[in-house]
Amino acid sequence: MFYVYVLKSKKDDRLYIGFTNDLKRRFLEHNKGLVESTKPRRPFVLVYYEAFASEKDAILREQNLKRFSGSTIHLRKRICNSILSK
Repeated sequence: MFYVYVLKSKKDDRLYIGFTNDLKRRFLEHNKGLVESTKPRRPFVLVYYEAFASEKDAILREQNLKRFSGSTIHLRKRICNSILSK
């Protein structure tokens, strides 16, 4: 399986969108500071992910979320609504 995931920084409340084939490992790498782009924003919580059978589909989804603000805005609303309903 391949995953597109969204992390939320507890430090600055910003979101990070990524792609991996091992979600648990990648989440730990982010929180241990092993990913340069997110190291200063630790710690993170996993707030959303999508699973794909195809690596190509996962990469396209990640790119679309990063490229098109409308997709990201919709995703932010879904995440915020689910956090508020807990």
